[in-house]
Amino acid sequence: MTTVQKSLDGAVLTLTLNQPELRNAFNDEVIVELTQAFQDADQRPEVRAVVLAASGKAFCAGADLNWMRRMADYTRDENLKDAAALAEMLQVIYQCSKPTIAKIQGDVYAGGMGLVAACDIAVCVDTARFCLSEVKLGLIPATISPYVLRSMGARNAHRYFLTAEVFDAREAHRIHFVHEVVAADGLTAKVDQIAQAFLVAGPRATSACKKLLQRVASQDIDDALVGYTVAEIADIRSSAEGREGVSSFLQKRAPSWVASAAS
Repeated sequence: MTTVQKSLDGAVLTLTLNQPELRNAFNDEVIVELTQAFQDADQRPEVRAVVLAASGKAFCAGADLNWMRRMADYTRDENLKDAAALAEMLQVIYQCSKPTIAKIQGDVYAGGMGLVAACDIAVCVDTARFCLSEVKLGLIPATISPYVLRSMGARNAHRYFLTAEVFDAREAHRIHFVHEVVAADGLTAKVDQIAQAFLVAGPRATSACKKLLQRVASQDIDDALVGYTVAEIADIRSSAEGREGVSSFLQKRAPSWVASAAS
């Protein structure tokens, strides 16, 4: 079974994360498939818009547990290679020449926040919850940070990166992380409405407009910035605290720093 399903309806391509039993958490396979799917969409002239959706109750819960177990024993070099693949996926989504919409039917945690932020527009159901949970594991949201910062702004990112608080759809809208909040039965209609708006614009103009927005908004997400984020996550994954955080999560126990703070 493919981890990413593809469906073309007219000129709108929908890519659906299809591991509901894993809350659509990503791993090596998902990263490869999603990267290839967006690269393919970028080269197909009949595709005018891309919707990133998910099946099941969660949109994306971040990293798959089995993948995290493997990462717990990675060397720094292995972490660099692994993080580079994730960074490439986010960059491919962000730089896709076709307009993109995140169709959020459920919770979004950790790396899933990067998927949403890399898309041009985000629409979510009113029951969705969001969380940048990395610091609770002794990690940092490094590779997703350039995209999430652009979505919610630096001031809001300071709060939610550092506290790892869970926030609801209303707050996600208030801080501009999502554009629209709708009832579950209105999600598809709203996404379709936005997608149709893309189709009446000139395809070359739309692509050029995306490049303009990304260039003008702030610093380019270039190889230097991506390389920095890859190194940051590799370093902290390989650190004693990072290993302890991931191990405690997998073992369903409090990390050492929580235990010491309580004593």
